Amino acid sequence: MIDVDALLITGLHFSYPDGREALRGVDLRLAQGERVALLGPNGAGKTTLVLHLNGILHGGAGRVKISGLPVTPGDRAAIAEIRRRVGIVFQDPDDQLFMPTVAEDVAFGPSNMGVRGTELADRVDEALAAVGMSAHRDKVPHHLSFGQRRRVAVATVLAMRPEILVLDEPSSNLDPASRRELAEILESLPVTVLMVTHDLPYALELCPRAVILDDGRLVADGSTVELLSDRALMESHRLELPFGFDPVAALASRRPRQ
Repeated sequence: MIDVDALLITGLHFSYPDGREALRGVDLRLAQGERVALLGPNGAGKTTLVLHLNGILHGGAGRVKISGLPVTPGDRAAIAEIRRRVGIVFQDPDDQLFMPTVAEDVAFGPSNMGVRGTELADRVDEALAAVGMSAHRDKVPHHLSFGQRRRVAVATVLAMRPEILVLDEPSSNLDPASRRELAEILESLPVTVLMVTHDLPYALELCPRAVILDDGRLVADGSTVELLSDRALMESHRLELPFGFDPVAALASRRPRQ
């Protein structure tokens, strides 16, 4: 069996209609099952890059493949399959929750794909169990806490059974307990993860590898602890760790999940 990359980006360029060049020849490869943090200052091109993964943005030079399947905007069937394979969890969970109950929100995506009956019920049960929200299936999403809504937003994507999970600032606005609970959930998922974040300690906790995007170019790619420990690299790309945070010490002191 041929081992196919979960994500392969080659020579990706993109400019907005006003002429602003957002991506300038990005090359990126993620292996199956990797967890990778996408870091960079505001305006670096991170969101532009993510929106190429499922064909929302396109038109520049370069290629994107998801598990060997090219992202081909003109091919509706191919794009539908790409959007099943790539699940994006946005920063604000309220952007993804709009149905009367949690279970209906989780069922919406696969139901829209034509999944019905027992398989649909199984997907909903499986996704809610994965994020620890089974007991809340009949609740109104907007009556839940912010942390619970973010977990339900993750479940709506997991119900599609994606191969790549893209997370946009997953730790933002979470209290410490919710932050830890989400980390435990994300570590347990058997999918490839690309996490866009400014929360550098969270990137270190969850992602063994990190890449830095700045001014539309991939400027660094390596182990997260090594990149975060390179003070000159961090400063040159406007990335700052919390005061007194030592990446090497933090990684060494971390206890393995049970």
